[in-house]
Amino acid sequence: MAVDKGRNLDAMKMSFITMRKSGFIVITALITSLGIGCVSGRQFEELKATKDSIESENDQLKKSNESLSTKNTELTATLSDANERLTALQADTAMVGNSLRRMQDQYDKINDLNDILASKNSKLLNDAVEENRSLLAELEKTRLILQAKEDSLYILEGEINKKAAALENSSTALEDREARLKELEALLSRKDSAADALKDKVSKALLGFKDKGLSIEQRNGKVYVSLEAKLLFPSGSTAIDPQGKAALVDLATAIEDQTDLEIIVEGHTDTDQLKSSTTPKNNWELSVLRATAVIQILTANSKLEPAMLAASGRSEFHPVDPEDKAKNRRIEIILSPNLNELYQLIETE
Repeated sequence: MAVDKGRNLDAMKMSFITMRKSGFIVITALITSLGIGCVSGRQFEELKATKDSIESENDQLKKSNESLSTKNTELTATLSDANERLTALQADTAMVGNSLRRMQDQYDKINDLNDILASKNSKLLNDAVEENRSLLAELEKTRLILQAKEDSLYILEGEINKKAAALENSSTALEDREARLKELEALLSRKDSAADALKDKVSKALLGFKDKGLSIEQRNGKVYVSLEAKLLFPSGSTAIDPQGKAALVDLATAIEDQTDLEIIVEGHTDTDQLKSSTTPKNNWELSVLRATAVIQILTANSKLEPAMLAASGRSEFHPVDPEDKAKNRRIEIILSPNLNELYQLIETE
């Protein structure tokens, strides 16, 4: 009997242990399963202690179960949320994957296009380099041409400057010459005016001899007083007759106040040859001696300065009328205004 009870007690402990392990504790059923009406106090205490321990452990297991349930609920919610996010991420991943694939396709197309562009760019660059090389050659050629033209322009500019300077000098010289020309013209005009006045004065002085073989004319600014030989000399003679002397005195008196005259007395003969053993021996001597005789009358009967006069013999070699010998036999008194002022002006040119 005691042995059976011990066995039952051990079986019950094992049952309790098994129940504890399985997490299910039913105290009432345990007592009923003992199948005994009474137990010893020690055994009862052991059973009570075991019961208390099992109850305490059961409470802890309940609390742990509640905690685990709560955690399970939380984990379930977290899992659900994670699953939702996973689903969203999977969708996003799929979309990103699609986008990535599209981008990869576009990237591949861009790479292909870039390769094409790179190839074309390389060709264009090579063409551009060759074109640039050609353009540089043309540019250098043009530069050399322009340099040559510029050098020519510099030379031309120098020549133009020289010509401009020469032209300026010529212009200045021309202006000076024009001024001197005007001065010369004015001087010549004064000389002509003086010659005109001199001619008028001589004409008035010799008016009484006009129809007696005397003529007066003005040529080249000079006054020519021509006296035929019949008015002055007998044939072949150098002696002046009274009528001729009177004409010469009137002439000398008319011009004796002229201090700027040059007076040349020229003797002229006809072509008849003079043959004499005494002076004059020929027409040369006759023409000179007659001119000298006229000068002597002029200076002896006036205040004329001898230095103003000159005698010249022309013989028969300057006839005025080959058909009229009488006209060729003459004395010409050439009254010429002093041209020293004119000569000085010309010499300064």
